[in-house]
Amino acid sequence: MTVGLIGDDYIVEMSMNQVVPQSEPIGLKETRDSDRSNTSTLTRSSPKDQIFPERGVLLCKACGKVITHEKQRIAIQGAHRHTFANPHGLVFEIGVFLHAPGCGYQGDLTPEFSWFSGYQWKIAVCSGCQAHLGWLFVAESSRFNGLILNRLVQNIH
Repeated sequence: MTVGLIGDDYIVEMSMNQVVPQSEPIGLKETRDSDRSNTSTLTRSSPKDQIFPERGVLLCKACGKVITHEKQRIAIQGAHRHTFANPHGLVFEIGVFLHAPGCGYQGDLTPEFSWFSGYQWKIAVCSGCQAHLGWLFVAESSRFNGLILNRLVQNIH
């Protein structure tokens, strides 16, 4: 299995133990050289358009539990990817997902300091290791998960 770290200052292609520096968040794509069947290379994808270029499973970075699938990506307020600061000044880059079955939720819904107008929120954690992964946002007729991108890894196989 090959796993790429998403949203950090580097990406590790674990099957080759190769570190690829990056200047900004990029997507991963593994390709096979047709002349050498055992050779894998990493190529850069557009950082603005593709956070998760492969249609794959997204895992908890801390424990590897399946959290959601890239197909659950949605846009809220015109974008999938958002950057927000909480009242304590901590900055989070989140992606929005319709469903995240690998998440559990803690606390009561609250409208205080909601990043999305009309939505209440509660904390989303990994149901495997309880790591904080983001928030569940709930409005009268809709709900979605805002997951912290650098706390997820993508299985690209």
